[in-house]
Amino acid sequence: MIRKNPSGDLPVIAESAYVDKTAIICGKVVIGENVFVGPYAVIRADEVDASGQMQAITIGANSNIQDGVVIHSKSGAAVTIGQHTSIAHRSIVHGPCVVGDRVFIGFNSVLFNCEVGDGSVVRHNSVVDGRDLPPGFYVPSTTRIGPKTDLAQFPPVSISAAEFSEDVARTNIDLVRGYKALQNEF
Repeated sequence: MIRKNPSGDLPVIAESAYVDKTAIICGKVVIGENVFVGPYAVIRADEVDASGQMQAITIGANSNIQDGVVIHSKSGAAVTIGQHTSIAHRSIVHGPCVVGDRVFIGFNSVLFNCEVGDGSVVRHNSVVDGRDLPPGFYVPSTTRIGPKTDLAQFPPVSISAAEFSEDVARTNIDLVRGYKALQNEF
């Protein structure tokens, strides 16, 4: 469902993107070329700041927002998802937040008030809250990273984790093409 927010903003969705019919895209949202938005995802840009303004939620080209993902923002703050980035099933990205290019965010993970550098991998069931992650950073499954977490304790992204991330992004670009070809059949 594509709908306006209370401020009257409508999403802008690239023609080459695929948005599942069960997804909700609301308000000041910009979805780039070849983006896949899976079933029951919610991308909602509707809150405003104290002056009545809001920044966009932007999803970069060739990224994928998988089943049940929620992307929202506090008080009109921006959320930016880079290119070739995967946000896996049931994750929450709550702004203000910047997720770089070629990033993988694993199932059920939560990002809030942070930046995740290019090429990073956040594995399943992890939380990043109030702490920026540098490029090429690796967060193991079930890890909680907060404002005072010592990032030196974590190893860089391994080659296998980076390859997995790239494979997920490629697979979802193929899904966009496949679902776009099918969408007139229903």
